Amino acid sequence: MTQHNYPISEQFRVTAKSWVEADRAARILEETKTADLSQRKAALGDMPDSHAEKIVKASPEWHEFITSMVEARSEANLLKVKMEFLKMKFQEQSSFEATQRAERRM
Repeated sequence: MTQHNYPISEQFRVTAKSWVEADRAARILEETKTADLSQRKAALGDMPDSHAEKIVKASPEWHEFITSMVEARSEANLLKVKMEFLKMKFQEQSSFEATQRAERRM
Protein backbone atom coordinates (compact mmCIF):
# COMPACT_ATOMS: atom_id res chain seq x y z
CA MET A 1 0.00 0.00 0.00
CA THR A 2 1.48 3.35 -1.02
CA GLN A 3 1.42 6.29 1.34
CA HIS A 4 -1.27 7.94 -0.84
CA ASN A 5 -3.69 5.18 0.18
CA TYR A 6 -3.20 5.90 3.89
CA PRO A 7 -5.45 8.30 5.79
CA ILE A 8 -4.31 11.92 5.63
CA SER A 9 -3.41 11.83 9.32
CA GLU A 10 -0.98 8.95 8.73
CA GLN A 11 0.50 10.65 5.66
CA PHE A 12 1.01 13.77 7.79
CA ARG A 13 2.64 11.75 10.60
CA VAL A 14 5.09 10.06 8.25
CA THR A 15 5.93 13.32 6.47
CA ALA A 16 6.30 15.21 9.76
CA LYS A 17 8.68 12.56 11.10
CA SER A 18 10.79 12.84 7.94
CA TRP A 19 10.73 16.64 8.21
CA VAL A 20 11.97 16.54 11.81
CA GLU A 21 14.90 14.33 10.78
CA ALA A 22 15.73 16.47 7.74
CA ASP A 23 15.44 19.71 9.73
CA ARG A 24 17.75 18.28 12.39
CA ALA A 25 20.38 17.41 9.77
CA ALA A 26 20.14 20.87 8.19
CA ARG A 27 20.33 22.67 11.54
CA ILE A 28 23.42 20.70 12.57
CA LEU A 29 25.21 21.79 9.40
CA GLU A 30 24.04 25.39 9.80
CA GLU A 31 25.01 25.58 13.48
CA THR A 32 28.47 24.07 12.93
CA LYS A 33 29.36 26.22 9.93
CA THR A 34 31.32 28.79 11.96
CA ALA A 35 33.13 26.14 14.00
CA ASP A 36 33.99 24.23 10.85
CA LEU A 37 35.35 27.38 9.22
CA SER A 38 37.46 28.15 12.30
CA GLN A 39 38.88 24.63 12.40
CA ARG A 40 39.81 24.76 8.73
CA LYS A 41 41.48 28.17 9.15
CA ALA A 42 43.42 26.96 12.20
CA ALA A 43 44.64 23.90 10.27
CA LEU A 44 46.37 26.24 7.81
CA GLY A 45 48.75 27.43 10.50
CA ASP A 46 49.96 30.89 11.40
CA MET A 47 48.66 33.39 8.86
CA PRO A 48 46.36 36.40 8.90
CA ASP A 49 42.74 35.42 9.48
CA SER A 50 41.53 37.08 6.29
CA HIS A 51 44.01 35.11 4.19
CA ALA A 52 43.11 31.84 5.86
CA GLU A 53 39.40 32.51 5.36
CA LYS A 54 39.94 33.31 1.69
CA ILE A 55 41.86 30.05 1.19
CA VAL A 56 39.27 27.96 3.04
CA LYS A 57 36.31 29.51 1.25
CA ALA A 58 37.97 28.99 -2.14
CA SER A 59 38.53 25.28 -1.48
CA PRO A 60 36.49 22.50 -3.08
CA GLU A 61 35.92 21.04 0.41
CA TRP A 62 34.26 24.26 1.61
CA HIS A 63 32.13 24.38 -1.55
CA GLU A 64 31.06 20.80 -0.87
CA PHE A 65 30.24 21.64 2.76
CA ILE A 66 28.11 24.65 1.77
CA THR A 67 26.40 22.67 -0.99
CA SER A 68 25.50 19.87 1.42
CA MET A 69 24.17 22.43 3.92
CA VAL A 70 21.95 24.06 1.27
CA GLU A 71 20.73 20.69 -0.01
CA ALA A 72 19.86 19.57 3.53
CA ARG A 73 17.86 22.77 4.13
CA SER A 74 16.12 22.38 0.75
CA GLU A 75 15.12 18.81 1.61
CA ALA A 76 13.72 19.94 4.97
CA ASN A 77 11.85 22.80 3.30
CA LEU A 78 10.30 20.46 0.74
CA LEU A 79 9.03 18.17 3.50
CA LYS A 80 7.60 21.20 5.32
CA VAL A 81 5.71 22.15 2.15
CA LYS A 82 4.39 18.58 1.88
CA MET A 83 3.12 18.85 5.46
CA GLU A 84 1.35 22.10 4.61
CA PHE A 85 -0.15 20.45 1.52
CA LEU A 86 -1.54 17.62 3.67
CA LYS A 87 -3.07 20.16 6.07
CA MET A 88 -4.73 21.94 3.14
CA LYS A 89 -5.93 18.64 1.70
CA PHE A 90 -7.50 17.72 5.04
CA GLN A 91 -9.21 21.11 5.31
CA GLU A 92 -10.56 20.84 1.76
CA GLN A 93 -11.87 17.35 2.46
CA SER A 94 -13.53 18.49 5.68
CA SER A 95 -15.11 21.46 3.95
CA PHE A 96 -16.37 19.28 1.09
CA GLU A 97 -17.89 16.79 3.53
CA ALA A 98 -19.56 19.59 5.52
CA THR A 99 -21.02 20.99 2.30
CA GLN A 100 -22.35 17.57 1.33
CA ARG A 101 -23.98 17.15 4.75
CA ALA A 102 -25.61 20.57 4.46
CA GLU A 103 -26.90 19.77 0.96
CA ARG A 104 -28.41 16.49 2.15
CA ARG A 105 -30.33 18.34 4.87
CA MET A 106 -31.99 20.63 2.34
